[in-house]
Parts: sequence; structure tokens; C-alpha cells
Amino acid sequence: MKKLYVSLSMIVLFVAVLFGIRYVLESPGFATGGEQGERQTLHIFNWGNYVDPDLIKEFEAETNYTVIYETFDSNDAMEAKIKQSGTHYDLIFPSESSVPKLVEQNLLLPLDHTRLVGLETISPYLLDHNFDKGNRYTVPYFWGTVGIMINTKYIDPSEVTKWSDLWKPEFKNNVLFLDGNRESLGIALQSLGYSLNSTNEQELQEAQAKLIELAPNIRAILMEEIKTLMTAEEATIGIGYSGDAAAVIYDNPNIAYVIPEDGSAVWTDNFAIPHSAQNIQGAYDFINFMLRPEIAARNAEWVGYTTPSEAAKALLPEDITSDTAFYPPASILNELEHYEYLGKEWIEKYNELFLTFKMEL
Repeated sequence: MKKLYVSLSMIVLFVAVLFGIRYVLESPGFATGGEQGERQTLHIFNWGNYVDPDLIKEFEAETNYTVIYETFDSNDAMEAKIKQSGTHYDLIFPSESSVPKLVEQNLLLPLDHTRLVGLETISPYLLDHNFDKGNRYTVPYFWGTVGIMINTKYIDPSEVTKWSDLWKPEFKNNVLFLDGNRESLGIALQSLGYSLNSTNEQELQEAQAKLIELAPNIRAILMEEIKTLMTAEEATIGIGYSGDAAAVIYDNPNIAYVIPEDGSAVWTDNFAIPHSAQNIQGAYDFINFMLRPEIAARNAEWVGYTTPSEAAKALLPEDITSDTAFYPPASILNELEHYEYLGKEWIEKYNELFLTFKMEL
């Protein structure tokens, strides 16, 4: 009988243990991707060289996720990939100009702000803009401006303070221009005193004509290659994003970066969760990890772009945050424009005008 009692006791204990395990696994607080559970995969799709790889390793060690990290080189390429039914990214990083288009196509999931930790550290200047009112779908990851890189060994910086200075005859065959319809036409529009988001047919025609006038000064129309050529001093002037300029300056101190006085663009690249995400909790965990001030500060130092986190900014070296070309004061910020989504019809118009201009070169 004693053996029977022992056996029955063991059975009861075994059932209780199984019930306890099931209760833990099914409880709302148990994250299977966390420290207690089995490793889960988190698929991240980001721009190239846009996160400190050591931070991904730290995130994996801390959370027990395995990160699969892939890169894209344009918003259009990113959009095409997330539309593919066989592609399931959990976190993407669209630029603000593409966000309304993604939302329009139901390609992004609304964010649950109660699951975000650190949103309060983001500069109010970068929140609640027209491309995503209330930040319903996105959280700023990095931000910056579009401006002019100048090789001060050959050009006095006082000679290039505005977009309109690019048309000076002495800069013939010396300007590396950005290969983007919004950026390029925006430069021409602002040099004429118009908005870079113009939907006025006459203003756009004037901007295209203005670009064609610039053709003798344009050495090449490029994207990533501008950084390499400016670093190697293959040209004296290059148009670029502020973060790219920071990387060039790091390698070649002769280069200076200017935010033009006649206008510029301020933009954000953003965290967003695509509609086909399969590890939504993992996406929130990564966002929250990257929003920690000490993590955001380290990432900003490694990438070279401007952090949107005021708390992270306070942790950065003063020689970085005191540079007004990369951390502009309010007096400059208030004069900048965000790229707005203009709708399919106007986007096609910008593209058509830009392609016609490129054919003129």
C-alpha cells in the first residue's frame, strides 16, 4: 500500500508540474523570445551601415532573440520587398516621405504606444508631423538635413552658403548632384524661393529649367558614391545628407557641411512594423532597446547621423552636439521643410521632370 501511495503522490505531483508549466507558458507575461523561453527569430530590414553591429549582438544576448538583419538601398526597394507574400520582416525603417504611401496600401501596422518605452525622450520637433499624425505608425530612428559638402582646401566656405551658389560659373564640372527626384527638384525649387513640396505646375517647370541651367556645373549624378568621391577629393562640392557628410568629414577634415540659407529639407528615418510581421513582440523589444538613451547615443556615434533622442543627445560628446551643421538650433530648424507625400500623380510628375533633366546632361 505504501508503494501505491507513493506512486499516486508522484502522479499528482507530475500532473501539477505539467499544469504549472502550461500556466506559465500561456500567461500574458511570458515572452517566448525572452530570457526564459526558446530563441525566436527577429527579421530586421534596414538601410546599409545604419546600426552599430555590436548593439545587435548585445540585444541578442540580452533578449535571447536571434536577429536576421538585411539591408536595402532605397525606399522603393524596401516597399517592393515587403509586398512579396513570401517575405516576412518584423521591423523596417522607411523614410518619412514613403510612410503615407505605405499606410495607404495597408503595409504598416498601427503602433500600440502602451508597448513603447522611451518615446518620451524623442524631441517634440520630430513628432506628430503630417506624414504620420500622432506617430500612429512610426517612431523616429535618425534624422538629418540635406545640404552641401565643400572642400575647404579649394573653396572658401563663404562662397557657398545657399543653393543658388551652385550655379556660379567657377564651379563648372565640380558639383556631385544627388540622384533623387524629390531632392534635386527640391533644391531647384528652394533656390527659386518656392516650397520643395510644390504642386504648382508652373513652379515645377521653372525648377526643371533651373536644373538644366546647372548642367555645366554637374560632374555626376550619384548617391552613395558621392561620399567616396568627396573623401578622395575628386570634386570640390557634393550634395548629400547630413549623416553622409559626417562620415566624409571623419575621413577628410578638409570637408565642411553647410545647411543652405535659402532652404533645406529635414527628414526622419523611422521604426515601423510591416503588416506581415510575425514577431511583433520582438519588434517592440528592439525598438525599446534602441530607444534607451545610452544605446541611442552609442548608435548615433557609430552611424554618424543625428539622434532624435534628447536624452541620448545629452550623453554625446560636446564636440558632436555643438556642431550646428548637424544639431541645428531652433532658429535654423524652423526654416526647414519636411518632405510631404504628394500623392501618386505628383510623384510621377516629379519623376518625369527629373528624368527629362537627366537626359539633358
